[in-house]
Amino acid sequence: MSLTLLTDHFADIEDPRQASKVTYELFDVLFLTLTAVISGAEGWEEIEDFGHLRLEWLKKYADFSHGIPVHDTIARLVCRIDPQAFHQRFIQWMQATEELTDKEVVAVDGKTLRRSYKRNDRQSTLHMISAFATKNGVVLGQRRTDEKSNEITAVPELLALLELEGAMVTLDAMSCQKQIVKTIVKKKADYCIAVKKNQKSLYQALQDAFELSDSNAPGHIEQQHGRVEYRAYNVLSALELPASLRSVWSSLATIGRATYYRLANGKEQLQYRYYISSASLSAAQFASTVRAHWGVENRLHWVLDVTMREDDCPISRGHAADNLACFRHVALNQIRREKTIKASVNRKQKMATMSEEVLDLIVNA
Repeated sequence: MSLTLLTDHFADIEDPRQASKVTYELFDVLFLTLTAVISGAEGWEEIEDFGHLRLEWLKKYADFSHGIPVHDTIARLVCRIDPQAFHQRFIQWMQATEELTDKEVVAVDGKTLRRSYKRNDRQSTLHMISAFATKNGVVLGQRRTDEKSNEITAVPELLALLELEGAMVTLDAMSCQKQIVKTIVKKKADYCIAVKKNQKSLYQALQDAFELSDSNAPGHIEQQHGRVEYRAYNVLSALELPASLRSVWSSLATIGRATYYRLANGKEQLQYRYYISSASLSAAQFASTVRAHWGVENRLHWVLDVTMREDDCPISRGHAADNLACFRHVALNQIRREKTIKASVNRKQKMATMSEEVLDLIVNA
């Protein structure tokens, strides 16, 4: 993992325990939890089981002179760690180990951990915003939304923590906010953001611009299993918009329209989706950027839910749900960084469970 870098960034997290009562080193417990999650552990007892079965292997990387703590001890400690500090160390570690390529798409999107609510308060369900580098399939950082807030406040806070120079940041329509756009431009990055009717005047101006335009890029038709789908991507200069709108959206250069038509089971569906971008995009570049954004759904959220069973995890005590979400992100990043084994995330997890050699490869990727 670059073990040295991991240790440098995580080892100084403040230990919430009284020093006189510490038996198990904080880093030992963090490393145990991380490697157990890499190997498919989903709860505290499974983390403890992994520790007992892999104790000699764990001693290659950390002290563990007192053996493995019981699952209640692991749970108490993880739920007390400051999640803001934990996420900050994660972001710093990613900045030290991951370099974005020019114009790489960084998709920013939110996900609800459906069973993370406290038993007496369903409104406490955790909602996490993640920044996903689509080329390498790794999470660059995450931030939870405050219980009385939403993505509109959490997204700029997360963006402010990331190194994004030269990247293309993509977001859904909820994040189509002037302040978010300003934050991205200030980070010397470009943006491509979906626009819906929450920005009424901008949405209407985009509709009008494309209806008056004769810009019609060729589309792509797919036919399979009795279903017909058609997609087309068109772009125009932002100069087609009224000056009063251009002036309030920082560095606006291109507007785009994605056309989707679907015929299945005798039912037709036609949909137009509109976008604004600070980059001067061709139709092909716009299409590639829009498609790349959806990688956050099928390569991150879907994997967390189906492979790591995040939505089924009922852990909610203290900060445990928040911190375990971060552990899953670290684990997924390391599994994806291991390139010598050509296998899915699910298969790599199972192989890590069966083989210490595979676990070594993932830990040191």
